[in-house]
Amino acid sequence: MNSLFLHNLAEQIALLQSLQPLDGAVAQAGALATQSLRAGGKLMFCGNGGSAADSQHLAAELTGRFIKDRKPLAALALSTDSSALTCIGNDYSFDEVFARQLQGLGRAGDVLVAISTSGNSRNVIRAVEEARALGMSVIGLLGRDGGALRDLCDVAIVVPSQVTARIQESHILIGHTLCGLIEQQLGLV
Repeated sequence: MNSLFLHNLAEQIALLQSLQPLDGAVAQAGALATQSLRAGGKLMFCGNGGSAADSQHLAAELTGRFIKDRKPLAALALSTDSSALTCIGNDYSFDEVFARQLQGLGRAGDVLVAISTSGNSRNVIRAVEEARALGMSVIGLLGRDGGALRDLCDVAIVVPSQVTARIQESHILIGHTLCGLIEQQLGLV
């Protein structure tokens, strides 16, 4: 194959076909998120780089609209407040940028969606540790072998690839599926 696009497409198709065993974990994550929202909780997302962008994207699908017009759902990305990120990063450490926000915003019954293509991002690990201390549930959208985060999550959804771009592409499919499951289970579609 000489075309980079066709190479990437073939790689993604093969990876997508390997994700079928994740169906149960995705369904479990959808049920966990729905249960929290139904009980008045909120979903908080965190990640770095492309995973931060995915966090924003998925939170927006819930507060805005995904499949059809409906009431907004309580969701936010912890990567969006540049003042909080730089203050916490400067005054504490970058490892604390998500955990510190959770201390102020998170409550028992809320859900953290931790996104990391490696599963080893220190600030995401700290966020998960803090979420668990607060009594929050944790869904991990992870890659590779799940890294250190795999065993820290209530539901770990691990995309089995070594290629960051393919993991991210799969994460957005899984994230969109979670949004659809939430709307479906809340009777909004």
